[in-house]
Amino acid sequence: MLAIGPGTRNLAFPVLDFGKTESCGEQGVRFDLTDLRLFLTVVECGSLTQGARSMHLALASVSERIAGMEATLGAPLLERNRRGVRPTAAGDALLRHARSILGQVEQMRGELRSYATGLKGRIRLLSNTAALASFLPPHLRRFLAAHPDLSIDLGERPSPEIVQALVEGRAELGIVANFTDFSNLQTHRIAEDQLVVVASRQHRVAAQPAVAFADIVDEPIIGMADTALETHLAERASRLGHQLHYRVQLRNVGHVAMLVDAGIGISIVSGSLARSMPGGLAILPLSEPWATRRLFLCARDFGALTPQAGLLARQLIENGEPDASSPAVGKP
Repeated sequence: MLAIGPGTRNLAFPVLDFGKTESCGEQGVRFDLTDLRLFLTVVECGSLTQGARSMHLALASVSERIAGMEATLGAPLLERNRRGVRPTAAGDALLRHARSILGQVEQMRGELRSYATGLKGRIRLLSNTAALASFLPPHLRRFLAAHPDLSIDLGERPSPEIVQALVEGRAELGIVANFTDFSNLQTHRIAEDQLVVVASRQHRVAAQPAVAFADIVDEPIIGMADTALETHLAERASRLGHQLHYRVQLRNVGHVAMLVDAGIGISIVSGSLARSMPGGLAILPLSEPWATRRLFLCARDFGALTPQAGLLARQLIENGEPDASSPAVGKP
């Protein structure tokens, strides 16, 4: 049970109970939040030394605390070798629970903090670049105007990172492209977009109304840092017996446009993202049927959303493109 009262500093958290009974003279396994945060940091760093440095603790203190957790559990949590540490099967189970619990605690703190600052609710939303470039702005403007007491923590991430954040409870809602595996999430299709080729006006394909992927598969590419799109395009190139040649990969769409305009390479992005680029570039739709990109609103469980996040989800679903409002679960 989580207890919060005056003067409370540390929150004691019973995380895992492995069925040990009082008749055996044993109690359930209890780890506090510091234990969980420490264990998570050590695993993410892959090293006790790096974990200790990250937590600003002495190595001996970290080693002693991990050993105490293992003694309490009665099973090893980490495999130690010359290259560092990695979680055992029990460690993997603890890692999964730790991420979930720490995410819930951060959500609690964020919501309580929002009340202290006069806000009545905060929604954690992650979006890929394509949705952020065109789909989201008008919808968020209307939503925030209708709900002045709500605020949104909006982050821009590649689609695979968004899926991972939703699974781990670090975000409530996410918008991803259909090139991503989201089979462990609930989804609603909310928009469609077309993949396009962006080229300088001097490029050989600039005057064409559209372009086939096979015609540009060997061109040098200026890529956006979108792992899902990159993987999808690589698979399509492989089917043609080719390998894509990325000259530069960036996160900033303006920088991509500058390098394309300089003639360093072409770029393959969503049409909505291309339309946000500075003028003077040739934008040509890819002619293949697979180049239609679908955007999905995702959640771990729409029925378990906070009321505030539920309001936003409902608006995005109801005001999505008319032919894109059908629900879906998993990878299309």
